[in-house]
Amino acid sequence: MGLSDKQWRVLEVLWAAPEGMALGEVVEALRPSTGWSRNTVLTYLTRMEARGLVAIDKSRTPHRYRGAVDRENCAAAERRGLLERVYQGSAGKLVAAFLKEEKLSAQEREELRRLLDDMEV
Repeated sequence: MGLSDKQWRVLEVLWAAPEGMALGEVVEALRPSTGWSRNTVLTYLTRMEARGLVAIDKSRTPHRYRGAVDRENCAAAERRGLLERVYQGSAGKLVAAFLKEEKLSAQEREELRRLLDDMEV
């Protein structure tokens, strides 16, 4: 899928409002973190619609924008891409790299152990 950071920002806003948002609402939701103008947001929404990422309900006034793709599917595609691109498809290498760089709490370690145990059915 290959979403850019900016596309993720737009989709995060839209996923938070599954019923859809008017352009002004999208602009206001993005402004604090991006500073984007109305025209910039509209350009992103239009381009993302062309890619099938955003759905626009043009039967309503004002038009309503919503994510046309599921967050979990996007996240899964991004994980697969990272796994293939950086870790040659090895989930073990990915997990090992994260564990070397990040400290886990006792609760997180226990959860990880449970996940690994459950996988060995």
